[in-house]
Amino acid sequence: MKFAIDQINNSTSLLPGVKLGYDMYDTCFEPVVALQPSLLFLTRNGTTGIGVLCNYTDYQPRVTAVIGPHKSDLSLVTAKLFSFFLIPQVSYGASSEKLSKTELYPSFYRTVPSDKNLVEAVVLLLNQFGWNWIAIIGSDDEYGQGAQRLFLSIAGNHSICIAFEGLIPTDLADPKAKNQLEDTIKLINKTKVNIIVLFAFSQSAQALLEHSIRMGLSKKVWIGTEAWMLSDIAASIPNIQSIGTVLGFIMKAGTVPGFQKYVADLFTSVQQDEFCQESRKFNQLMNSDMLDTHCKQCDHISLHDISSMLNRPQIQPVYIAVYSVAYALHRALGCTRQACPKASIRSWQLLHFMNTLPFKVNGQSFSFDQFHGTNTGYKLIFWSWKNGTLTYLPVGNYEESLYINKSQIQFHTADQKEPTSECFRHCKPGQFRRIKGFQLCCYDCTDCPENTFWSTKDSSTCTPCLKHQWSPVRSTQCYDRNERYLFWNEPLTIALLMSMAVTISLTCLTAVLFLKNLETPLVQASGGKLNLFALFALTLLCLSCCLYIGKPSNNLCMIQQVVYALCLNGCFSTFFIKSLEITLVTEFPRCAPTFLYWVTRRRAWLLVALCLLTECLFCFCYLRLGPDYLVSDYKSLPTEVLLVCNTESWFAFALVHGYNGCLAFVCFLCTFMVQTSGKKYNIARGITFAILIYFIIWIFFVATFATLKTALRSVTQIGTILSTSLGILGTYYIPKCYIILLKPDLNTVDYF
Repeated sequence: MKFAIDQINNSTSLLPGVKLGYDMYDTCFEPVVALQPSLLFLTRNGTTGIGVLCNYTDYQPRVTAVIGPHKSDLSLVTAKLFSFFLIPQVSYGASSEKLSKTELYPSFYRTVPSDKNLVEAVVLLLNQFGWNWIAIIGSDDEYGQGAQRLFLSIAGNHSICIAFEGLIPTDLADPKAKNQLEDTIKLINKTKVNIIVLFAFSQSAQALLEHSIRMGLSKKVWIGTEAWMLSDIAASIPNIQSIGTVLGFIMKAGTVPGFQKYVADLFTSVQQDEFCQESRKFNQLMNSDMLDTHCKQCDHISLHDISSMLNRPQIQPVYIAVYSVAYALHRALGCTRQACPKASIRSWQLLHFMNTLPFKVNGQSFSFDQFHGTNTGYKLIFWSWKNGTLTYLPVGNYEESLYINKSQIQFHTADQKEPTSECFRHCKPGQFRRIKGFQLCCYDCTDCPENTFWSTKDSSTCTPCLKHQWSPVRSTQCYDRNERYLFWNEPLTIALLMSMAVTISLTCLTAVLFLKNLETPLVQASGGKLNLFALFALTLLCLSCCLYIGKPSNNLCMIQQVVYALCLNGCFSTFFIKSLEITLVTEFPRCAPTFLYWVTRRRAWLLVALCLLTECLFCFCYLRLGPDYLVSDYKSLPTEVLLVCNTESWFAFALVHGYNGCLAFVCFLCTFMVQTSGKKYNIARGITFAILIYFIIWIFFVATFATLKTALRSVTQIGTILSTSLGILGTYYIPKCYIILLKPDLNTVDYF
């Protein structure tokens, strides 16, 4: 800092005619110690009191700007004070992300990157080597805690698992510190991690490394920062090579031309009496409260003792910090390259120029970003040991992306191969992470089940597909379901249509045969023209099979059951009339002459119409109470949506079909006990068997229809219709056709 101020004061172009003065204080790395000079800086110029005002626009504090302090802990304390007075404060080492909040610290600046940049670089390093099972340790101060918090928040988004996180005590003299360090080493050993990320200053890092060597911790990969990696304290620990491989990031920083010569000249000067006399006179002019106790050790320091420090990356940030304030002053005063006007300047007036304008130092351009920081990037260095000598070997760099020259890194492992540190393997597309054990980030890869898919947005679970979509096992996307119903062109439909055609053909042939022999005793005894009506109803019943094929709709679903019930009722009403006729003749012969008139000839058609009218009434109730409706069933089939007619009201369903069942049951009661002599044809037997077949088919139909949830539900209904039709044809009409065609000699009045 003194070197930079001397350069500026001797410059003819930067602040010409203006001399910068300074107060220098040692913070001793203690916030309380740093507060004392900070309060002094805030005092009104020329006094030792801080003015309490409503408006500080014209307030002139003792200093115009503050350089430092180095640590984040101290800067967080002092930045609040200086920000209240809007005094520019430029730190050359405070990297805490908290200090990026410009609304809280509007006058705080720094010439080092934020810890966020450093943490992002460390995360990228871990990702490039595939290390996702690590331990993270920080010093118990703002630097260690803040970096640890940042790392934990960023690492989770990059699939990095934290096996252990801990803090190193900063007060190493505390008796508990030793136990805490030993516990930390034991826990690291227990987790079996091979990678340790260490955010700590040199003293804390030294304590941890010493304990790890003493307790025999196996060789690890230590990822560090310049806070301890470049420290002679850490590098000089006995047997330090046994800790394993050390990689880490240090800030990119240029050299400060002339600085080494400046320091060398100072060491030459202190050996001259003239310099010492001037120094004593200068000390006498200073206030006694400004002087610290004399440092006896300083009398024995040589240039050789500190020469290694003169090339450290921490040198340039201090230099730039001083120059940033000088350039802001130059612009605020309105200086030219020849002179500066004689004018007073307020601290807050510098902020505008520090925020907006870049400045050049030794040909390199610098500027503060929106968070009042500078980001020159990082170098990745490797601790290279040769013959017991440590070399800081650059093996990569990080600015916006990370580059690593892996060929230059020699890992200190048993086989000198790149170590692995994995708690999990990377899941393949279509697999999700199933957590195992007690570590939330340790998991197995499990295939996504059916009807779910893997999403890059959330790899820890499988996302369910939408209702109208499906997916196979281990899928990365969902597919739209195809509609499923009974298609016209599928083989099963064609077979059913052929069966329907055969049934209709048989029915029509039977009707033609009965029409030709309408006046014969057989046809007359079977019901005469009522047979033709029944066969017509059966033909319509068979044709209704077409209502169950193709894409269903609400209207189709409504009329399916209505058409089926009415057509079947048309057939059963003729059986009902014939059954009543048989019952009157066989069971009530005395009453027969009176009542036969109502069940034969033209009066029989009135009963048929009455039966159909009653069925129409029940169909109307069915339509009002709850007809079948179209349902899209997404659950029954894995990859398709089943379009099926669903029964809304089973009571309405029972009304429609129950009436036909009652008619059939009456027919059965009227005919199943009828006996005839061997020389007579028993017409009642045909009705009995037809009704029996109807009941058997319906028992199977109801059981299947209520439980089946596939396209075969329509097949079941078609099968029931065709089976019922063929059953009636086979038991009632075909035997009569046999007599007409092959036994015409039996077609007589006596036999019937």
